[in-house]
Amino acid sequence: MVFRVSFPPPRPRMGMRALLALIFTFWVCAPAFAETAIRDVRLGKNGDRTRIVFDLSASASPKVFLLADPSRVVVDFENADAKGFDQLKSKGLVTGLRFGHFNAKTYRFVLDLSGPAKIGRAFALDPAGGAGHRYVIDIDQATRAEFADAVRASRTTTRPAAQAAPTPRRIAPKRSHAKRMVVLDPGHGGVDPGTLGVLGVNEKIITLKVARAIRTELENSGRYRVRLTRDRDIYIPHRQRYGIAHDEGADLFISIHADSIANPKVRGGTIYTLSETASDREAARLATKENKSDIIAGLDLGTTDTVVSGILIDLAQRETLNASVEFAKTLLPRMRQQVRMHKRGHRFANLLVLKSIDVPSILLETGYLTNRDDARMLNSRSGQRKIARAVLAAVDDYFASQTVEAR
Repeated sequence: MVFRVSFPPPRPRMGMRALLALIFTFWVCAPAFAETAIRDVRLGKNGDRTRIVFDLSASASPKVFLLADPSRVVVDFENADAKGFDQLKSKGLVTGLRFGHFNAKTYRFVLDLSGPAKIGRAFALDPAGGAGHRYVIDIDQATRAEFADAVRASRTTTRPAAQAAPTPRRIAPKRSHAKRMVVLDPGHGGVDPGTLGVLGVNEKIITLKVARAIRTELENSGRYRVRLTRDRDIYIPHRQRYGIAHDEGADLFISIHADSIANPKVRGGTIYTLSETASDREAARLATKENKSDIIAGLDLGTTDTVVSGILIDLAQRETLNASVEFAKTLLPRMRQQVRMHKRGHRFANLLVLKSIDVPSILLETGYLTNRDDARMLNSRSGQRKIARAVLAAVDDYFASQTVEAR
């Protein structure tokens, strides 16, 4: 499911400045121009070989590479978009398929494999015999050694741009703007839809709507500058999300999610702050679920930055953790005034997206999409505004307390 931003038609007598602003907003938020339409994806099996066929509107040469732990094939089409085909059933070596925008230019397919494999052939076919343009990938069974070699070979030849080796970061000084900077992070997106709610709406859609509502409240107050890590249906890797907050010199980072659980009666929001040790079994489950997002999106975790592995022993990080907990404690009562919150409203978990060295960070689970009452609230504008008002009040309280302590 791919979310597309729609805008109302301009009102009569709109001024030129307002019209230009609307055009600019549409240009920033609209998907990149798709030169190729991906019309269908088909699977076939012949002995130990599994064939994947992409039906296309024009010739294309996607990047194809293998990833391990778990075994996956990733196919990246540049300047392309899909046209609403059904999810595939497993066949042969392929046990699952996810697809969606990975970034502004890339449409990504992630195929889960049942075991070690290698790419036998990958080639384009011109229109013939009533069929249009196609791109074909043959996947063959392989030994573990052959698979490891194939992963290394594909990593060096077709390594995605998003996985370029990270450059060292320095601690960014806080900027001297009169307004505080708040970075909002709508969870999931693009190839990673997150939870599918009982009302049929994916988590990635809900988180973006809630983030936009919070942004509106914060900006309308006139006291804050706001940046969203994503303002459209694309995927952002975890370390890039908190990296955006770092680069902006943010004063707060709020990652927005909506939870799921097997028991449909469970409801209520929860606020999480970072800890190497989970506060309870539910927090550990949540961390496992959310930390898998990079795997779901087809990231090569073997190339990610390892600087955060020992982050909790850093003195600067300890100060940041204390500030994060302070904001969580400030936000919880404000949330309770507006929406239903879990009895244990503040928990601790080892969440990758919260591992910023210098920006106080929380993850806000706004409710359970597996609960019908929570799902209705999160899908409604009134519910989204209630959450936004709670966040604004908490942000005001948090910075007011900081100002008093600084005197």
